[in-house]
Amino acid sequence: MWQLNLNNGNLKKNRMFEILRFFIFIFFVIVVHVCQASQISDRIEVSYQPIINGKIIEDGGTQMLIATPGNAKAYIDNSGIELIPQTPIEVSYVDFGAKKTFQVAELSNGEKVYTEKNFSEYPEITITNETEKILGYTCTKATSVLRSNSIDIWFTTELQAKGTPAMSYGLVDGLVLKVVRNGNYALEATAVKLMENEREKLVPDDLGEKVTEALYRYKVTNSFVTTVSVFSDEQISWGNTIDNPTGEQVHKVYRFAGGTVILKKIKLPEVTPDYQVFAELTQYSNGDAYDRAGSVFMIPQNKEQSFFDALVKGVESVPAFQAANGKKYYGTVATPFYEPTVELIRFFTPFGINYYNDKVEVYNQEWEQKTYYKQEITELLPLLKGEVWIGTYIGNYDKGGHKVSLDFKYYPGNRTVEEKNDESETWIYPLFNTLNIMEMAGQEYATMFENDSLEVNFLVPENTKNIYLRYISTGHGGWGGGDEFNKKINEIFVDGDRVFSYIPWNCNCGTERKYNPASGNFWNGMSSSDYSRSGWCPGEASNPVYIPLNMINAGEHTLKVAIPIGAREKGSFSSWNISGVLIGEKE
Repeated sequence: MWQLNLNNGNLKKNRMFEILRFFIFIFFVIVVHVCQASQISDRIEVSYQPIINGKIIEDGGTQMLIATPGNAKAYIDNSGIELIPQTPIEVSYVDFGAKKTFQVAELSNGEKVYTEKNFSEYPEITITNETEKILGYTCTKATSVLRSNSIDIWFTTELQAKGTPAMSYGLVDGLVLKVVRNGNYALEATAVKLMENEREKLVPDDLGEKVTEALYRYKVTNSFVTTVSVFSDEQISWGNTIDNPTGEQVHKVYRFAGGTVILKKIKLPEVTPDYQVFAELTQYSNGDAYDRAGSVFMIPQNKEQSFFDALVKGVESVPAFQAANGKKYYGTVATPFYEPTVELIRFFTPFGINYYNDKVEVYNQEWEQKTYYKQEITELLPLLKGEVWIGTYIGNYDKGGHKVSLDFKYYPGNRTVEEKNDESETWIYPLFNTLNIMEMAGQEYATMFENDSLEVNFLVPENTKNIYLRYISTGHGGWGGGDEFNKKINEIFVDGDRVFSYIPWNCNCGTERKYNPASGNFWNGMSSSDYSRSGWCPGEASNPVYIPLNMINAGEHTLKVAIPIGAREKGSFSSWNISGVLIGEKE
């Protein structure tokens, strides 16, 4: 009897345990489901639109943000937009738990890099009492300052997710729905939606190679740039043995005029008109102590003769300008069968930079190692495509001479692929270049202005408009009475009428002292490199002057340049290096 009652009691206890275990299992299932559902509903996608001065900007991609309570991902959705091939893919991540951000870029060459920052490195945030409704959510206004820019950040805490589409402005503990910079640029949310079925990990484990913020930004911006290396640490000097490649080979360096001219045929990219192109030149002395005239030029080859003929066969093989002083100046002006060189950069070497740095000591002066010249040459872009001859000249009589490097850099004007505009094209006609590039091979100095002017005839095609002259002028004659140190007016005449006049003069040469270790120092504290000069300074490039010639119509015309060149003094004489290119629009 007692045994039976005991067995019945154990049975009831077992049933109770089974029922309890069942309910515990159901409870855990419900908890897991609720947690999963909560995690899914906490993932939010926000899209934004830019507004500038109250106007919605609709071109370009859409700024997107995926946000959760712990992480956020910001990127631009470029769906339906054809980007240029070199465009990198950039994504920003925020880890609120670790208080870190990650900026990630996948470059067009397959390289993947990222930079990491702590929250403390971002602008300080100030929370205000102002609120505003955005898409039905109450947002609080916060403010920050980024490099003198005033930033307003509107964020909501009514959603569990946190994140921002513009983390550089500062990080807040909420979901940013609008940012405003300086009161005139805004990025405002247009839609907020739950991502109900998304379980992908927001911040990937593999972010690529970690780099500094500066290197990251360099890699991203530089990936857009197309760089063509023309010369790399090439010597320009006088009196060394020259052994040129045979024929006209591409990407081979040729030397002419005793080694003072280097030349290379290179293949340049064909780009759309929105690109900007710059020539970047570096130079340092390899033995020569003096300031020298230099030039980066290209040789047109669309006529029967070119300056390449002069380099190979001798300067007298190309047409000459016959001056009133009885001299012939070969290769300087255009004819129906010849076009002179097109000058890309007129530059001047300083006195002995690098080579003489340790040989000359001046109190409180640190010498630079090389000179750097960067000049925009976009207006000549139509000439800089396909296979072209590019040269660099530095006049000197030293076996060590100079070392130069030259790059062309092409910068796109748009992220999207631009269709070529066939309605008009650029018309370019090289008129003259009196710089005696073949100085060391017998080419005359530009002294044709003695009781004379430089005159050239040219033909403007039909339907050509907005014509202007790209003009470079520098005066030379390095003694007190020489034109290097005396102001001389340059006058431009078209068909007998004066259309422009000015005095080329640089009075800022003293700023380049740090590039001129071998410059002479005088009793009064002045250095030779300090003196103002006719359109140039030792260590600088000379800027072109752009002269509008809207009065020119289609047909034949004459352009004349007049300069009152100084008189000779015994063995000293003055000269003027001028180059001019006509540029217009041809419909």
